[in-house]
Amino acid sequence: MGRRTEQEQVILVTGAASGIGAAIAELAVARGHRVMLTDVDEVAVVSRARSLGSRAAACVLDIRSSAGWTKAFEAAEAAFGGVDVLVNNAGIIHTGVARDLREQQHRDIVEVNLLGTINGVCTALERMTAQGHGHIINVCSMTAFLPLPGYATYCASKYGLRAFHHSVAIEERDGPLDFTLIHPPSTRTGMLEQEMADSSCAIAFAEKSYAPQQVAQAVVDALATKPVEVVFPPFAGRVQRIAGVFPRLMRRVLPIAEARGLRKRERLLPHARTGR
Repeated sequence: MGRRTEQEQVILVTGAASGIGAAIAELAVARGHRVMLTDVDEVAVVSRARSLGSRAAACVLDIRSSAGWTKAFEAAEAAFGGVDVLVNNAGIIHTGVARDLREQQHRDIVEVNLLGTINGVCTALERMTAQGHGHIINVCSMTAFLPLPGYATYCASKYGLRAFHHSVAIEERDGPLDFTLIHPPSTRTGMLEQEMADSSCAIAFAEKSYAPQQVAQAVVDALATKPVEVVFPPFAGRVQRIAGVFPRLMRRVLPIAEARGLRKRERLLPHARTGR
């Protein structure tokens, strides 16, 4: 199969029923691409795809399942042809400090955020290499650079994802594929609502949060520009990435940020309760 133009590609997006994934799918369709939306919530993802018209289709996918990944790629191929771009966006969080999470909650985070994404990348590597082109975009997190209190296992999954992504990109350097890693900051999705309900995650509110559409724009722009890595916000994100190299500095600075987040969260709680 020949390479399609950059203006009309087939994109498979995970976690596309809501949040960042839904925003990516909507923007990609608006720009003329065709999108296979996938999500573990079949009813929600099918409804979302229908709202986007004929350039969108949907299938259920639990990214922890290798067989599920094969079916998702086959569904995309049946609907639109071979997948040009994989956007690994799906992820979960269980809020709380490490000592309070159950063993299964720790496992859930790692199995979805890290192992599930690994399953998708490995499926894409085989199929995209065979067709002679492809672009793998992994949506990671700024927590891949900063180990935050209240996010221990979530951060570990994102640290691991960043290492895996860049290792694979180096392994595949002589092949036909492109690799991009996107690091969103705190984003106004259902995950942020979970964090609002748990004071242990207050550091999420220390800085400005972003709309899903802002992250989606970076992802869809990357279809053409193919950056190696994107941080949010552009300047402050680079500062955070550097700060993460120095553990002693982090242990001094992050408690200050956490205290600021607690204050901001307290100011937001009345609005959250009244729906404003």
